[in-house]
Amino acid sequence: MRVRFQQLPAWYSKLSLISRNMSGTVMLPGVGVFGTGSTARVLVPLLKAEGFEVHALWGRSEEEARCLAKEHGIPFHTSRSDDVLLHQDVDLVCIYIPPSMTRQIAVKALGIGKNVVCEKAATAVDSFKMVTAARYYPQLLSIMGNTLRFLPAFVAMRRLLMEGYVGEMQVCDVRVYGPSLLDQSYGWTCEELMGGGGLHTAGSSIIDLLSYLTGTRAHRVHGLLRTFVQQNGLIRGIRRVTSDDFCFFQMLMGGTGSSSGGVCCTVTLNFNMPGSFVHEVMVVGSTGRLVARGTELYGQRNGSKGEELLLSDSGWAGPEVKDMPLPHLRGLSSMVKALRQSFQAHEERRSWARGSVAMAPTFEDGLYVQTVVEAVKRSSCSGEWECVEIMSQEPDPNHNLCEALQRNKN
Repeated sequence: MRVRFQQLPAWYSKLSLISRNMSGTVMLPGVGVFGTGSTARVLVPLLKAEGFEVHALWGRSEEEARCLAKEHGIPFHTSRSDDVLLHQDVDLVCIYIPPSMTRQIAVKALGIGKNVVCEKAATAVDSFKMVTAARYYPQLLSIMGNTLRFLPAFVAMRRLLMEGYVGEMQVCDVRVYGPSLLDQSYGWTCEELMGGGGLHTAGSSIIDLLSYLTGTRAHRVHGLLRTFVQQNGLIRGIRRVTSDDFCFFQMLMGGTGSSSGGVCCTVTLNFNMPGSFVHEVMVVGSTGRLVARGTELYGQRNGSKGEELLLSDSGWAGPEVKDMPLPHLRGLSSMVKALRQSFQAHEERRSWARGSVAMAPTFEDGLYVQTVVEAVKRSSCSGEWECVEIMSQEPDPNHNLCEALQRNKN
């Protein structure tokens, strides 16, 4: 089904002018949150702490929505997506739901004039549809929720890389180890086709982060995916896990025409380590290296005796979330602060300023990331290096059928 976009109605700009309260202070947009998982549970109090009002909450079931709404004092909850999207007090929609549902909600939200912050989609085709919608409504905020870009350690790392701390960038090495990503019951996290698995869940954030840090994109990839835990005490019988719990991949980024050949990246994701979490990103260059371990940043120049601490962890005073690693948690907090600054820069409630959220990944970045993810999956099947080719138009849904009919005709 093709999505038809319409111009924003005339009353949109008029309503946007009603943006000040009686005291004359700038009002932030009302928020509608999609999701009841760990991210949504910490996002709501962070939004409230920055002055946003959360007016509506969507959950997959009425019970899930009711429980979280009661816990955080959200006045309206529902399991019907349109009830949130059409809520008169909601101007900003935050979407943290299973990847297979993201595209539908994000595209519809933009189509009716809502600003959107959302998680990754399930496929490159879904991502392309989101890009099309974002291009049609450029006046609306449309960003991906990769919070690692906002983590102070990575903001400082990118600045130092641009300033030449490591010289010419040569190698990026990333390690992410942790416990299982599976839910307590069989669901989308168990299914590779629905966006489950370490590559899609954690690897997509790393792919985006490396592009942000190096200022380049991958043009060739090689990868290996494995599912070591196919059943457990809760998932058994005829059901089996198809999403990966181990992934190793390499990326050649930028520099296709240069003598150096660009930046070589290796990423290892292992989610078979209960009780521990490792998050390390290292960039090595011709004159030194930078390493982000957790939320701290270290550096060492060639010839120096050892590493120096460049940015320490000042401590986390926000809510504790067992299922969310600290780098993502602190990054989410920083992203919410940036959103507040972006909307505060304008008197109109629905308007936003690019400056504060300039580092945020766009829907185009989301399409690139999903394209790399799918190339890594192809490489794992073929055993070969695969090219990263970003689609420029939506593929014909009847293409495979037409090919099959043509073969039968011949």
